[in-house]
Amino acid sequence: MHKLDMSPLSQTDQIFQFLKQHPDQPFKVKEIAQGIIDAHPSVYQAKRLNPRFESDKDLVIQVAAEVSSHKPFLLKKSSRIRCRSKPRPRIFWYEQELEQPLTTEKKSKNQLITAKPIPEHEHEHELYPLLIEYLDVEHGLLCKRIDEKTSKNNKGAGGNHWLHPDIVAMEPIAEAWHEHIKECLRSGGGQSVRLWSFEVKKRITMSNVRESFYQAVSNSSWAHYGYLVATEVHDQEVEKELRILSSLHGIGVMLLNPSKPCESEILFPAQAKTEADWQSMNRIMEQNSDFENFVDRVSNYYTRHKYNLRDWDNPKVKR
Repeated sequence: MHKLDMSPLSQTDQIFQFLKQHPDQPFKVKEIAQGIIDAHPSVYQAKRLNPRFESDKDLVIQVAAEVSSHKPFLLKKSSRIRCRSKPRPRIFWYEQELEQPLTTEKKSKNQLITAKPIPEHEHEHELYPLLIEYLDVEHGLLCKRIDEKTSKNNKGAGGNHWLHPDIVAMEPIAEAWHEHIKECLRSGGGQSVRLWSFEVKKRITMSNVRESFYQAVSNSSWAHYGYLVATEVHDQEVEKELRILSSLHGIGVMLLNPSKPCESEILFPAQAKTEADWQSMNRIMEQNSDFENFVDRVSNYYTRHKYNLRDWDNPKVKR
């Protein structure tokens, strides 16, 4: 049983305390987030009551984004705090012995922190199956690739510019619910799915950050969750710009690790919409056959609350 906090620490102090209690151990921001949630239940139980968090996973994602933003404060707080931001995912650790030469054991631990360089991918489409793998394993999403080549060309030059994203997904939230609840949903028109949208870029720099972000805004506004995905955010200035844009428009930012997709992370969580924009979806499906197939599969799930994995682009394994 956790001891309730009598005088809650600031979040920076919570993170520092967690890292100090686990010296020389590298932690991803999501692992730190779960650690401080477990260590300070009274603080985060209250935060969990916010209606924006539909699940415990949503809370962990939000706290992980907050942990990442505390980097400058942690480094200022103690010279023993270390951070590796590239290649992603971002990792923090508390270095117990600053002045001691590295022993064989210490070198081994340090090697865990120094990840191999992220392999180059010539084209963005090479990243799509890696993103789908991450979304499947970590978020339980059913994904479809939307190919721009399947779009009609009846709107003239630029008529379908920024119309649809690269990857779309359905989250079947009613999958594990009782059949009686599913029947109530069918009768009452309740929400049994959440729809996701992803615009993929290789890397985000100051020269393309706003264009990339507003492309995601344009083609992801119909979904409950919209994300801009990249393998690299160039520097802190670009990250700061993304944080501002995400806060203004509700589009999240996700960092994809091509060498280890399941170690990808959400840098800034998307702000959930209560309803999908069906009118915008109708506009897209009229122009793109891949998106029409996606909507057809969503429609089938709404009516039957069943899906066939063969209809999706997920790895063909038993879920």
